[in-house]
Amino acid sequence: MSGQVRLILTLHNHQPVGNFDGVFEAAFQDSYAPFLNVLQDFPDLPVVLHFSGSLLDWLAKNHPEYVARVREYVQRGQIEILGGPYYEPILSAIPRRDRIGQIQFYKQHLEELLGAEVRGMWVPERVWEQSFAGDIVEAGIEYSLLDDTHFRNAGLNEDELNGYFLTEESGRLLKVFAGSERLRYLIPYADPQDVIGHCRQVAERYPNAVLIFGDDGEKLGAWPGSNDHVYRDGWLRRFFTALRENKHWLHVTTLAETVDRVSPLGKVYLPDASYREMTEWALPTEKQTDYRNLVASNQQRHDWHAMRQFVRAGFWRNFLVKYPEANEMYARMIQISQKLDQAVIADSVGTGPQLLAEARRELYRGQCNCPYWHGAFGGLYLPHLRNAIYGSLISADSLLERAAGRRGRWVDAQVSDFNLDARKEICLSGDRLVAFLTPGKGGHLYELDVRQIRTNLLATLNRRPEPYHDRIRQHAGQAVSDVGGGVDPNGGVRFKQPDLDRKLQYDPWPRKSLVDHFLQPGLSHDQFIDGHGEIGDFVEGVYLSRIRRSSEQVEATMVREGRLGPYQVKISKTVLLEAQQGGTLEIHYALENLPAGLPFHFGVEFNFAAMAAGAHDRYYYDGEGQNLGTLESVHSTSATSRMGLVDEWLGLDVSLDVSKPTGFWTQPIQTVSQSESGYELVHQSCSVMPHWEFIAPADGRWTVKIVLSLDTSAAQARELAERSMSRLAASAY
Repeated sequence: MSGQVRLILTLHNHQPVGNFDGVFEAAFQDSYAPFLNVLQDFPDLPVVLHFSGSLLDWLAKNHPEYVARVREYVQRGQIEILGGPYYEPILSAIPRRDRIGQIQFYKQHLEELLGAEVRGMWVPERVWEQSFAGDIVEAGIEYSLLDDTHFRNAGLNEDELNGYFLTEESGRLLKVFAGSERLRYLIPYADPQDVIGHCRQVAERYPNAVLIFGDDGEKLGAWPGSNDHVYRDGWLRRFFTALRENKHWLHVTTLAETVDRVSPLGKVYLPDASYREMTEWALPTEKQTDYRNLVASNQQRHDWHAMRQFVRAGFWRNFLVKYPEANEMYARMIQISQKLDQAVIADSVGTGPQLLAEARRELYRGQCNCPYWHGAFGGLYLPHLRNAIYGSLISADSLLERAAGRRGRWVDAQVSDFNLDARKEICLSGDRLVAFLTPGKGGHLYELDVRQIRTNLLATLNRRPEPYHDRIRQHAGQAVSDVGGGVDPNGGVRFKQPDLDRKLQYDPWPRKSLVDHFLQPGLSHDQFIDGHGEIGDFVEGVYLSRIRRSSEQVEATMVREGRLGPYQVKISKTVLLEAQQGGTLEIHYALENLPAGLPFHFGVEFNFAAMAAGAHDRYYYDGEGQNLGTLESVHSTSATSRMGLVDEWLGLDVSLDVSKPTGFWTQPIQTVSQSESGYELVHQSCSVMPHWEFIAPADGRWTVKIVLSLDTSAAQARELAERSMSRLAASAY
C-alpha cells in the first residue's frame, strides 16, 4: 500500500416538522436505534452524526434513553455531532437573521443536551450560495460539508477533491469538505469489499487523501427494503468489520480530527448549487425531460467524463416559481419573520419577551424545508407537511398579535404585496380568521387561516404535469402487486393504488376560493370536472379593488369588467369580516350588464384543504343536516341553500349558505405523486361550487349573498377538556 486514506462517515438523520408520529417511530426502530446497536460493537470506529432539531425534539420526548446513548458516545469521542439550522430550513429560503439565529439556537441546544462541542454543521439539502459562508461563521461554526458536485461546478476535477478547502465571505473563513457522490451510491448498495476497493484505488493514486461520505441516515434501515439488507442480512456489520480489518491503511475518523491534523487543499469559491438530483428537480417539468435526454444522449461520448462537470441544471429558488403554492408558504413565512423582527425592535423595553420567544420558535418550525419543494419524494405534495408549516406560521402570527396588545374581538384590513408578485393583495384579519385576497389574479381568496385550530383551509395544491407521470403511463394497466420494488436508485416502480394513469388530470386554474366561473348553460358536472365549459375571462382576470375599515367591520370590494362570449359584463364581489361575527365571511356578488333575456350559468368555486378524505368522521352534509358521504365523494345536488363540510378530527364545521337556493357540485382534487414507497394518489382539497342557471333580468343585474361560516366550537371544547384533564393529572401527581 502506497499511502493511507482518511474516511469520514457522516449520517444526516431527519424527520420533518409535522410528520406522522408513526413515521418517526418506524424510522427510529428501523434505522436510528439499530445503527447504534451495531456501532456499539465497534468502539474503535468513529462516525459523524447530524440530527435535525425536529427529530431530536421527538427523540428527547419519546426515546430519552436513545438520546442518553448518543450523549455517551459523544463523551467517549466515538460520535462527532454536527449542528445546523434548528428546524432544517433551506438556507436560501429564509432571511439572513433567521439563518444565523437558527444555527446559533441549535448549536447551544446540542451543546447543552449532548455535551458536544459543535464545530461543524450540516447544510440542509446541501443547497449552497456563497454568501452563506459568512453567516455560518458568524453563527459560530468552523466547517461544513457539501457535495463534490459543488466543487466540480467551480472547475475542480474529481482527483483534486480529496480533502477540504477554505472559502470566505467578507473576510470570514469557512472550511468546506467535498462529499463523494461515488460513495453515496456505493453505501449501502455495493458489497462492503467494493467500498473498500474504491478506497484502496484512491489510496494508491492519492496518498493521504480524505474521503467523505455524507448522506441520509434513513437509507441505512428506513428506506424501503433497506432494513433487511443493512441489518438482517448484516451489510453494516460486514462493512464495519471490513473497515476494522483495513485500519492499518484506512483510517476512519471525524471532520474535527481531520481539520485539526490535515492542512486545507487551498481556497475555493463555490457557485450556487445543491446535490445533482436536486438541481434537476428544480427545473421546470419540460426542461427536466430535455436535460435528462441531453445527458443520456451524451453519456457514450469518450469525453463525457471531462464535459460532465460543465453541464448544470437548475437553481433551488426556482421551486418557488415552479410551484406557486410553495411561494405562498414562503411569502407568508417572510411576512411573519419581518413582523417578528419589527416586534423585537418595538419591544426594546422587554414587555413581551416570552411571547416573542414562543413566536420565534414557531417561525423557525415553519421554515422546515420539506414542503417547500418536490423531487424524488413527497415534500410539497404531502398535505400534512404543508399543514404543519402553516400551523406554526399561524401560531407565530397569533402570538405576535398578542404581543402587540391585541385582546378581545378585533378586525383589521391591510394592503401590501403579500405574495411577492409586484401586485397588491388584501388581508382581512381578526381574532379568529385571517383572509388573503388577490385582486390582481381573479379576486381569489387564496389563504384562509383559522386561528383556533392553526389551519389554513386554502393550503391547496394544483394538479400539474410531473416528469414521472410519463413513467406511470408507461406502466398503465399493471396491478399494484405486479410491479416490484419501490422508488429506489435502481429504478424500481411500485403503484400504491391501481389505475393511477387514469387519475392524471391537470388544473387550468388555481384551486382557490372565490374563483368566478361563467359556464355554458346546461353544462354537466362531468363536463366541468373534465375542464370544459368556461366561456368567460374572469377566472384569473384582474379585478380593481378598494377596502373600507372600521373598528367593527372591514370589507374588500373587487370589481372586474370582462368578456363573456361576445358580451362585456361586470362582476362586483365584496368580502366582509365583522368583529362580532369573526368566524364568518360574508360575500356579496353583483353581476351587471347582463344581456336581458339570455340564459346564464354562473358558479363560485371554493376549495377546502386540510380536511382529509376517506374517513367517516369527515363528511359533507346538506341543508337538512343529512350526511352525504365522505369528503372524497362527488356530488351534484338539487337546489338547496346550504352545503357543509365537517372534520371531527380537526373540530371544524364549514358551511356555505346562499341567499338563492341552487345546486352544489363537489369533487375531490387528488394529485398523483411519488414517495419513497411508490407512486400514490393524494387528496389535496375538496372543491365545492354553488352554481346558478338563470335568465338575465330586464335591468341586466343579478345578485347573491354567500355566507362562509367556520365553526371551531368542537375544537375549543376538546381543548378545554384536555386542559382540565392535564390539570387533574398534575394535581394528582
